[in-house]
Amino acid sequence: MPKHQGKILIVDDDAEVRLSLRLFLKRHFQIVEAESQPSKLPKLLGQEDFDLILLDMNFSAGATDGSEGIRWLNKILELSPQTPVIMITAYGHIEMAVKAIKEGATDFISKPWQNEKLLATVLSVYQLGQSRQEVQQLQSRQRVLSQDMDQPYGQLIGKSDVMRKVYATIDKVARTEADVLILGENGTGKELVARAIHRQSGRTNEVFINVDLGAVAANLFESELFGHKKGAFTDAYEDRIGRFEVANKGTLFLDEIGNLSLPLQAKLLTVLQHRKLTPVGSNKVIPVDIRLVCATNMPVYDMVRENRFRQDLLYRINTVEILLPPLRDRTDDIPLLADHFIQQYARKYQKPGLRVAANTLKKLQKYHWPGNIRELQHALERATILSDGNVLHPHDFTFHIDERDEGDEPETFRLEEVEKKLIKKALTRHKGNISQTSKELGITRAALYRRMEKHGL
Repeated sequence: MPKHQGKILIVDDDAEVRLSLRLFLKRHFQIVEAESQPSKLPKLLGQEDFDLILLDMNFSAGATDGSEGIRWLNKILELSPQTPVIMITAYGHIEMAVKAIKEGATDFISKPWQNEKLLATVLSVYQLGQSRQEVQQLQSRQRVLSQDMDQPYGQLIGKSDVMRKVYATIDKVARTEADVLILGENGTGKELVARAIHRQSGRTNEVFINVDLGAVAANLFESELFGHKKGAFTDAYEDRIGRFEVANKGTLFLDEIGNLSLPLQAKLLTVLQHRKLTPVGSNKVIPVDIRLVCATNMPVYDMVRENRFRQDLLYRINTVEILLPPLRDRTDDIPLLADHFIQQYARKYQKPGLRVAANTLKKLQKYHWPGNIRELQHALERATILSDGNVLHPHDFTFHIDERDEGDEPETFRLEEVEKKLIKKALTRHKGNISQTSKELGITRAALYRRMEKHGL
Protein backbone atom coordinates (compact mmCIF):
# COMPACT_ATOMS: atom_id res chain seq x y z
CA MET A 1 0.00 0.00 0.00
CA PRO A 2 1.53 3.40 -0.96
CA LYS A 3 2.21 5.84 1.83
CA HIS A 4 0.08 8.92 2.34
CA GLN A 5 1.90 12.18 1.70
CA GLY A 6 0.83 13.68 5.04
CA LYS A 7 3.08 14.96 7.81
CA ILE A 8 2.17 13.82 11.35
CA LEU A 9 3.45 15.10 14.71
CA ILE A 10 3.32 13.04 17.91
CA VAL A 11 3.60 14.96 21.19
CA ASP A 12 4.00 12.66 24.21
CA ASP A 13 6.46 12.57 27.12
CA ASP A 14 6.52 8.76 27.17
CA ALA A 15 9.44 7.60 25.02
CA GLU A 16 7.94 4.14 24.50
CA VAL A 17 4.64 5.61 23.30
CA ARG A 18 6.44 7.96 20.92
CA LEU A 19 8.56 5.17 19.49
CA SER A 20 5.74 2.68 18.98
CA LEU A 21 3.43 5.27 17.44
CA ARG A 22 6.14 6.58 15.16
CA LEU A 23 7.23 3.13 13.95
CA PHE A 24 3.66 2.06 13.25
CA LEU A 25 2.50 5.28 11.54
CA LYS A 26 5.71 5.55 9.52
CA ARG A 27 4.51 2.49 7.60
CA HIS A 28 1.49 4.46 6.37
CA PHE A 29 2.60 8.13 6.19
CA GLN A 30 5.52 9.81 4.46
CA ILE A 31 6.68 11.92 7.42
CA VAL A 32 6.11 11.18 11.11
CA GLU A 33 7.85 13.36 13.69
CA ALA A 34 7.83 13.03 17.49
CA GLU A 35 8.37 15.52 20.33
CA SER A 36 8.49 14.97 24.07
CA GLN A 37 8.07 18.58 25.23
CA PRO A 38 4.81 20.39 24.38
CA SER A 39 6.55 23.69 25.17
CA LYS A 40 8.26 23.36 21.77
CA LEU A 41 4.92 23.36 19.93
CA PRO A 42 4.88 27.12 19.20
CA LYS A 43 8.30 26.93 17.55
CA LEU A 44 7.43 23.77 15.60
CA LEU A 45 4.14 25.17 14.34
CA GLY A 46 5.89 28.39 13.37
CA GLN A 47 8.36 26.48 11.21
CA GLU A 48 6.30 23.65 9.72
CA ASP A 49 2.79 22.72 8.66
CA PHE A 50 1.42 19.43 9.98
CA ASP A 51 -1.53 17.54 8.56
CA LEU A 52 -2.35 15.98 11.93
CA ILE A 53 -1.13 16.13 15.55
CA LEU A 54 -1.43 13.37 18.16
CA LEU A 55 -1.32 15.03 21.58
CA ASP A 56 -1.04 13.41 25.03
CA MET A 57 -3.34 14.72 27.74
CA ASN A 58 -0.87 14.62 30.64
CA PHE A 59 2.81 15.55 30.79
CA SER A 60 3.86 16.40 34.33
CA ALA A 61 4.70 13.56 36.73
CA GLY A 62 1.59 12.41 38.55
CA ALA A 63 -0.77 14.57 36.42
CA THR A 64 -4.03 12.79 35.58
CA ASP A 65 -6.70 15.49 35.15
CA GLY A 66 -5.87 16.21 31.50
CA SER A 67 -5.70 19.98 32.01
CA GLU A 68 -2.24 20.18 30.42
CA GLY A 69 -3.47 18.47 27.27
CA ILE A 70 -6.48 20.82 27.08
CA ARG A 71 -4.19 23.84 27.51
CA TRP A 72 -1.82 22.71 24.75
CA LEU A 73 -4.78 21.80 22.54
CA ASN A 74 -6.02 25.37 22.81
CA LYS A 75 -2.53 26.63 21.99
CA ILE A 76 -2.40 24.48 18.83
CA LEU A 77 -5.83 25.71 17.75
CA GLU A 78 -4.68 29.28 18.33
CA LEU A 79 -1.47 28.88 16.31
CA SER A 80 -2.75 26.53 13.60
CA PRO A 81 -6.57 26.35 13.70
CA GLN A 82 -6.78 24.28 10.50
CA THR A 83 -4.68 21.40 11.93
CA PRO A 84 -6.75 18.47 13.28
CA VAL A 85 -5.73 17.10 16.71
CA ILE A 86 -6.20 13.59 18.08
CA MET A 87 -5.91 13.36 21.87
CA ILE A 88 -4.05 10.43 23.48
CA THR A 89 -5.68 9.43 26.76
CA ALA A 90 -5.30 6.58 29.23
CA TYR A 91 -8.03 3.96 29.32
CA GLY A 92 -10.72 4.99 31.76
CA HIS A 93 -10.29 8.75 31.16
CA ILE A 94 -12.89 8.96 28.40
CA GLU A 95 -14.65 11.91 30.06
CA MET A 96 -11.48 13.98 29.66
CA ALA A 97 -11.29 13.01 25.97
CA VAL A 98 -14.90 14.08 25.45
CA LYS A 99 -14.08 17.40 27.10
CA ALA A 100 -11.12 17.79 24.73
CA ILE A 101 -13.39 17.21 21.73
CA LYS A 102 -15.74 19.90 23.02
CA GLU A 103 -12.69 22.20 23.22
CA GLY A 104 -11.85 21.54 19.55
CA ALA A 105 -10.05 18.20 19.28
CA THR A 106 -11.15 16.09 16.30
CA ASP A 107 -10.98 12.64 17.94
CA PHE A 108 -9.15 10.60 20.59
CA ILE A 109 -7.39 7.26 21.04
CA SER A 110 -7.03 5.32 24.29
CA LYS A 111 -3.87 3.71 25.67
CA PRO A 112 -3.28 0.86 25.15
CA TRP A 113 -4.60 0.90 21.59
CA GLN A 114 -5.30 -1.63 18.88
CA ASN A 115 -3.29 -0.87 15.76
CA GLU A 116 -6.22 -1.42 13.40
CA LYS A 117 -8.45 0.95 15.35
CA LEU A 118 -5.61 3.46 15.73
CA LEU A 119 -4.95 3.47 11.98
CA ALA A 120 -8.66 3.80 11.17
CA THR A 121 -8.95 6.81 13.49
CA VAL A 122 -5.79 8.48 12.15
CA LEU A 123 -6.77 7.94 8.51
CA SER A 124 -10.28 9.25 9.10
CA VAL A 125 -9.02 12.42 10.78
CA TYR A 126 -6.27 12.90 8.18
CA GLN A 127 -8.77 12.64 5.30
CA LEU A 128 -11.14 15.01 7.08
CA GLY A 129 -8.30 17.51 7.40
CA GLN A 130 -7.47 17.16 3.72
CA SER A 131 -11.10 17.77 2.80
CA ARG A 132 -11.17 20.89 4.96
CA GLN A 133 -8.02 22.19 3.25
CA GLU A 134 -9.55 21.58 -0.18
CA VAL A 135 -12.69 23.46 0.84
CA GLN A 136 -10.59 26.35 2.16
CA GLN A 137 -8.59 26.44 -1.08
CA LEU A 138 -11.77 26.45 -3.14
CA GLN A 139 -13.21 29.24 -1.00
CA SER A 140 -9.98 31.20 -1.36
CA ARG A 141 -10.03 30.75 -5.13
CA GLN A 142 -13.66 31.79 -5.21
CA ARG A 143 -12.83 34.96 -3.28
CA VAL A 144 -10.08 35.77 -5.79
CA LEU A 145 -12.42 35.08 -8.70
CA SER A 146 -15.10 37.22 -7.07
CA GLN A 147 -12.61 40.05 -6.68
CA ASP A 148 -11.74 39.71 -10.36
CA MET A 149 -15.42 39.72 -11.22
CA ASP A 150 -15.84 42.89 -9.21
CA GLN A 151 -13.32 44.56 -11.54
CA PRO A 152 -15.55 45.38 -14.50
CA TYR A 153 -12.74 45.40 -17.06
CA GLY A 154 -10.60 42.62 -15.58
CA GLN A 155 -6.96 43.04 -16.59
CA LEU A 156 -7.65 45.99 -18.88
CA ILE A 157 -5.60 48.86 -17.49
CA GLY A 158 -5.68 52.49 -18.48
CA LYS A 159 -7.30 55.83 -17.73
CA SER A 160 -6.52 57.65 -20.97
CA ASP A 161 -9.35 59.22 -22.97
CA VAL A 162 -9.13 56.59 -25.69
CA MET A 163 -9.43 53.77 -23.15
CA ARG A 164 -12.38 55.46 -21.45
CA LYS A 165 -14.15 55.30 -24.80
CA VAL A 166 -13.40 51.59 -25.01
CA TYR A 167 -14.81 51.05 -21.51
CA ALA A 168 -17.94 53.02 -22.42
CA THR A 169 -18.53 50.83 -25.46
CA ILE A 170 -18.02 47.66 -23.42
CA ASP A 171 -20.59 48.89 -20.89
CA LYS A 172 -23.15 49.54 -23.62
CA VAL A 173 -22.70 46.33 -25.58
CA ALA A 174 -21.98 43.75 -22.85
CA ARG A 175 -25.56 43.34 -21.62
CA THR A 176 -26.90 42.90 -25.13
CA GLU A 177 -26.61 39.80 -27.32
CA ALA A 178 -25.03 41.77 -30.17
CA ASP A 179 -22.11 40.20 -32.03
CA VAL A 180 -18.92 42.18 -31.45
CA LEU A 181 -15.84 42.63 -33.63
CA ILE A 182 -12.68 43.84 -31.88
CA LEU A 183 -10.10 45.49 -34.11
CA GLY A 184 -6.56 46.32 -33.08
CA GLU A 185 -2.89 45.61 -33.58
CA ASN A 186 -1.17 42.59 -32.07
CA GLY A 187 -0.57 42.95 -28.35
CA THR A 188 -3.25 45.56 -27.66
CA GLY A 189 -5.39 43.30 -25.46
CA LYS A 190 -8.21 42.13 -27.71
CA GLU A 191 -8.81 38.95 -25.71
CA LEU A 192 -9.04 40.99 -22.50
CA VAL A 193 -11.79 43.08 -24.07
CA ALA A 194 -13.63 39.92 -25.09
CA ARG A 195 -13.39 38.57 -21.56
CA ALA A 196 -14.59 41.89 -20.13
CA ILE A 197 -17.65 41.72 -22.40
CA HIS A 198 -18.34 38.16 -21.24
CA ARG A 199 -17.85 39.11 -17.59
CA GLN A 200 -20.47 41.85 -17.79
CA SER A 201 -22.89 39.90 -19.94
CA GLY A 202 -25.91 37.84 -18.96
CA ARG A 203 -23.79 34.76 -19.75
CA THR A 204 -21.14 35.50 -17.13
CA ASN A 205 -21.84 32.25 -15.26
CA GLU A 206 -21.39 30.19 -18.44
CA VAL A 207 -18.19 29.27 -20.30
CA PHE A 208 -15.87 31.56 -22.24
CA ILE A 209 -14.26 29.60 -25.10
CA ASN A 210 -11.28 31.10 -26.91
CA VAL A 211 -10.40 29.79 -30.40
CA ASP A 212 -7.28 31.08 -32.16
CA LEU A 213 -8.32 30.61 -35.79
CA GLY A 214 -4.81 31.43 -36.92
CA ALA A 215 -3.60 28.25 -35.22
CA VAL A 216 -6.30 25.93 -36.62
CA ALA A 217 -5.17 23.94 -39.66
CA ALA A 218 -7.51 24.31 -42.66
CA ASN A 219 -8.12 20.56 -42.91
CA LEU A 220 -9.14 20.42 -39.23
CA PHE A 221 -11.28 23.57 -39.22
CA GLU A 222 -14.68 21.86 -39.33
CA SER A 223 -13.63 19.18 -36.85
CA GLU A 224 -12.27 21.73 -34.37
CA LEU A 225 -15.23 24.09 -34.56
CA PHE A 226 -18.16 21.81 -35.33
CA GLY A 227 -16.96 18.42 -34.04
CA HIS A 228 -16.87 15.03 -35.72
CA LYS A 229 -18.19 11.49 -35.40
CA LYS A 230 -16.02 8.43 -34.96
CA GLY A 231 -14.75 7.19 -38.31
CA ALA A 232 -15.51 10.46 -40.14
CA PHE A 233 -11.89 10.56 -41.36
CA THR A 234 -8.66 8.62 -40.92
CA ASP A 235 -7.70 9.81 -37.43
CA ALA A 236 -11.24 10.13 -36.05
CA TYR A 237 -10.95 7.33 -33.48
CA GLU A 238 -13.78 8.66 -31.32
CA ASP A 239 -16.61 11.19 -31.31
CA ARG A 240 -15.43 14.73 -30.64
CA ILE A 241 -17.46 17.75 -29.66
CA GLY A 242 -16.61 21.01 -31.44
CA ARG A 243 -15.85 24.41 -29.91
CA PHE A 244 -19.24 25.82 -30.91
CA GLU A 245 -21.03 23.12 -28.97
CA VAL A 246 -18.66 23.47 -26.00
CA ALA A 247 -19.47 27.19 -25.89
CA ASN A 248 -23.24 26.56 -25.91
CA LYS A 249 -25.01 29.04 -23.57
CA GLY A 250 -21.72 30.92 -23.14
CA THR A 251 -19.42 33.19 -25.15
CA LEU A 252 -17.38 32.04 -28.16
CA PHE A 253 -14.35 34.21 -28.94
CA LEU A 254 -12.95 33.70 -32.44
CA ASP A 255 -9.53 35.35 -32.49
CA GLU A 256 -7.61 36.12 -35.70
CA ILE A 257 -10.74 35.70 -37.84
CA GLY A 258 -9.06 37.67 -40.62
CA ASN A 259 -6.74 34.70 -41.24
CA LEU A 260 -9.52 32.45 -42.53
CA SER A 261 -9.55 31.51 -46.21
CA LEU A 262 -12.66 32.30 -48.27
CA PRO A 263 -13.92 28.67 -48.30
CA LEU A 264 -13.63 28.47 -44.48
CA GLN A 265 -15.33 31.85 -44.17
CA ALA A 266 -18.29 30.42 -46.09
CA LYS A 267 -18.56 27.43 -43.76
CA LEU A 268 -18.39 29.67 -40.71
CA LEU A 269 -20.99 32.04 -42.11
CA THR A 270 -23.51 29.22 -42.61
CA VAL A 271 -23.32 28.23 -38.94
CA LEU A 272 -23.48 31.83 -37.73
CA GLN A 273 -26.53 32.60 -39.85
CA HIS A 274 -28.59 29.65 -38.63
CA ARG A 275 -26.93 29.00 -35.23
CA LYS A 276 -26.99 25.32 -36.17
CA LEU A 277 -24.16 22.95 -37.02
CA THR A 278 -23.63 19.45 -38.31
CA PRO A 279 -20.57 17.54 -37.00
CA VAL A 280 -18.28 16.03 -39.62
CA GLY A 281 -19.54 12.53 -40.51
CA SER A 282 -22.98 13.11 -39.03
CA ASN A 283 -26.41 13.95 -40.41
CA LYS A 284 -27.66 15.31 -37.10
CA VAL A 285 -28.23 19.07 -36.92
CA ILE A 286 -27.34 20.56 -33.53
CA PRO A 287 -28.64 23.99 -32.47
CA VAL A 288 -26.17 26.22 -30.60
CA ASP A 289 -26.82 29.26 -28.43
CA ILE A 290 -23.69 31.42 -28.24
CA ARG A 291 -22.64 35.00 -27.78
CA LEU A 292 -20.14 35.67 -30.57
CA VAL A 293 -17.11 37.93 -30.17
CA CYS A 294 -14.48 38.07 -32.92
CA ALA A 295 -11.15 39.83 -33.22
CA THR A 296 -8.50 40.53 -35.83
CA ASN A 297 -5.45 42.67 -36.45
CA MET A 298 -6.04 42.52 -40.20
CA PRO A 299 -7.46 45.43 -42.27
CA VAL A 300 -10.78 43.67 -42.88
CA TYR A 301 -12.38 46.53 -44.79
CA ASP A 302 -9.48 46.61 -47.23
CA MET A 303 -9.73 42.82 -47.46
CA VAL A 304 -13.43 43.11 -48.38
CA ARG A 305 -12.57 45.53 -51.19
CA GLU A 306 -9.87 43.14 -52.38
CA ASN A 307 -12.30 40.18 -52.21
CA ARG A 308 -10.21 38.48 -49.53
CA PHE A 309 -12.91 38.69 -46.84
CA ARG A 310 -16.62 38.08 -47.34
CA GLN A 311 -18.71 41.22 -46.91
CA ASP A 312 -21.70 39.22 -45.66
CA LEU A 313 -19.53 37.58 -42.98
CA LEU A 314 -18.21 40.98 -41.89
CA TYR A 315 -21.77 42.28 -41.55
CA ARG A 316 -22.67 39.18 -39.55
CA ILE A 317 -19.87 39.58 -36.98
CA ASN A 318 -19.63 43.35 -36.58
CA THR A 319 -22.95 44.45 -35.17
CA VAL A 320 -20.78 46.52 -32.86
CA GLU A 321 -17.11 47.29 -33.43
CA ILE A 322 -14.55 48.11 -30.77
CA LEU A 323 -11.29 49.63 -31.97
CA LEU A 324 -8.45 49.11 -29.51
CA PRO A 325 -5.83 51.87 -29.72
CA PRO A 326 -2.13 51.01 -30.04
CA LEU A 327 0.06 51.76 -27.05
CA ARG A 328 1.75 54.67 -28.88
CA ASP A 329 -1.65 56.44 -28.85
CA ARG A 330 -2.13 56.01 -25.10
CA THR A 331 1.32 56.68 -23.62
CA ASP A 332 -0.32 58.27 -20.56
CA ASP A 333 -1.24 54.72 -19.52
CA ILE A 334 2.35 53.44 -19.59
CA PRO A 335 3.08 54.31 -15.90
CA LEU A 336 -0.07 52.39 -14.83
CA LEU A 337 0.79 49.42 -17.03
CA ALA A 338 4.40 49.40 -15.89
CA ASP A 339 3.38 49.46 -12.24
CA HIS A 340 0.95 46.58 -12.82
CA PHE A 341 3.54 44.36 -14.51
CA ILE A 342 6.34 45.30 -12.12
CA GLN A 343 4.24 44.21 -9.14
CA GLN A 344 3.71 40.84 -10.84
CA TYR A 345 7.39 40.32 -11.64
CA ALA A 346 8.56 41.54 -8.24
CA ARG A 347 6.60 38.67 -6.71
CA LYS A 348 7.54 36.16 -9.40
CA TYR A 349 11.28 36.84 -9.22
CA GLN A 350 11.39 37.68 -5.51
CA LYS A 351 12.51 41.29 -5.86
CA PRO A 352 10.48 43.18 -3.23
CA GLY A 353 10.42 46.93 -3.59
CA LEU A 354 11.11 46.81 -7.32
CA ARG A 355 10.20 50.04 -9.10
CA VAL A 356 10.75 51.95 -12.32
CA ALA A 357 12.74 55.18 -12.10
CA ALA A 358 10.97 58.36 -13.20
CA ASN A 359 13.42 59.03 -16.03
CA THR A 360 12.91 55.45 -17.22
CA LEU A 361 9.15 56.01 -17.47
CA LYS A 362 9.77 59.08 -19.60
CA LYS A 363 11.96 57.05 -21.91
CA LEU A 364 9.36 54.29 -22.10
CA GLN A 365 6.75 56.87 -23.06
CA LYS A 366 8.92 58.07 -25.96
CA TYR A 367 9.27 54.62 -27.50
CA HIS A 368 6.80 53.75 -30.28
CA TRP A 369 6.05 50.16 -29.05
CA PRO A 370 5.37 48.29 -32.30
CA GLY A 371 4.51 45.21 -30.20
CA ASN A 372 2.18 47.25 -27.98
CA ILE A 373 1.37 46.11 -24.42
CA ARG A 374 2.76 42.63 -24.99
CA GLU A 375 6.12 44.14 -25.93
CA LEU A 376 6.04 46.41 -22.88
CA GLN A 377 5.28 43.44 -20.66
CA HIS A 378 8.15 41.39 -22.06
CA ALA A 379 10.55 44.34 -21.82
CA LEU A 380 9.69 44.85 -18.15
CA GLU A 381 10.06 41.15 -17.36
CA ARG A 382 13.45 40.99 -19.07
CA ALA A 383 14.63 44.12 -17.27
CA THR A 384 13.45 42.68 -13.96
CA ILE A 385 15.41 39.47 -14.52
CA LEU A 386 18.64 41.15 -15.64
CA SER A 387 18.68 44.17 -13.33
CA ASP A 388 21.04 44.07 -10.35
CA GLY A 389 19.08 46.38 -8.06
CA ASN A 390 15.50 47.22 -7.16
CA VAL A 391 15.25 50.23 -9.47
CA LEU A 392 14.91 49.82 -13.24
CA HIS A 393 16.97 52.43 -15.07
CA PRO A 394 16.92 53.36 -18.78
CA HIS A 395 19.98 51.19 -19.50
CA ASP A 396 18.06 48.12 -18.24
CA PHE A 397 16.05 48.19 -21.48
CA THR A 398 17.73 47.05 -24.69
CA PHE A 399 15.21 48.19 -27.32
CA HIS A 400 15.95 51.37 -29.26
CA ILE A 401 14.55 54.56 -27.73
CA ASP A 402 14.78 57.64 -29.93
CA GLU A 403 16.53 60.51 -28.22
CA ARG A 404 14.41 63.10 -30.04
CA ASP A 405 12.57 65.91 -28.32
CA GLU A 406 9.06 64.95 -27.25
CA GLY A 407 7.49 67.28 -29.82
CA ASP A 408 9.43 65.83 -32.75
CA GLU A 409 8.00 63.32 -35.15
CA PRO A 410 9.51 59.82 -34.84
CA GLU A 411 12.16 58.88 -37.38
CA THR A 412 12.05 55.73 -39.43
CA PHE A 413 14.93 53.34 -38.81
CA ARG A 414 15.92 50.33 -40.82
CA LEU A 415 16.35 47.16 -38.74
CA GLU A 416 20.09 47.02 -39.43
CA GLU A 417 20.57 50.57 -38.15
CA VAL A 418 18.62 49.84 -34.97
CA GLU A 419 20.64 46.67 -34.34
CA LYS A 420 23.93 48.50 -34.90
CA LYS A 421 23.01 51.28 -32.47
CA LEU A 422 21.85 48.79 -29.83
CA ILE A 423 25.10 46.86 -29.99
CA LYS A 424 27.20 50.02 -30.01
CA LYS A 425 25.44 51.42 -26.94
CA ALA A 426 25.69 48.12 -25.08
CA LEU A 427 29.42 47.85 -25.84
CA THR A 428 29.94 51.40 -24.60
CA ARG A 429 28.05 50.71 -21.36
CA HIS A 430 30.14 47.62 -20.67
CA LYS A 431 33.44 49.21 -21.86
CA GLY A 432 33.85 46.67 -24.64
CA ASN A 433 33.32 43.61 -22.43
CA ILE A 434 31.97 40.99 -24.85
CA SER A 435 30.58 38.63 -22.18
CA GLN A 436 28.59 41.32 -20.39
CA THR A 437 27.38 42.85 -23.66
CA SER A 438 26.19 39.53 -25.09
CA LYS A 439 24.43 38.75 -21.80
CA GLU A 440 22.56 42.07 -21.87
CA LEU A 441 21.53 41.61 -25.49
CA GLY A 442 20.42 38.04 -24.87
CA ILE A 443 22.66 36.49 -27.54
CA THR A 444 25.77 34.28 -27.50
CA ARG A 445 29.32 35.66 -27.70
CA ALA A 446 29.72 34.08 -31.15
CA ALA A 447 26.52 35.74 -32.37
CA LEU A 448 27.69 39.08 -30.99
CA TYR A 449 31.03 38.76 -32.80
CA ARG A 450 29.24 38.03 -36.08
CA ARG A 451 27.00 41.08 -35.69
CA MET A 452 29.96 43.30 -34.76
CA GLU A 453 31.80 42.15 -37.89
CA LYS A 454 28.69 42.76 -40.02
CA HIS A 455 28.30 46.32 -38.70
CA GLY A 456 32.02 47.11 -38.69
CA LEU A 457 32.20 47.61 -34.93
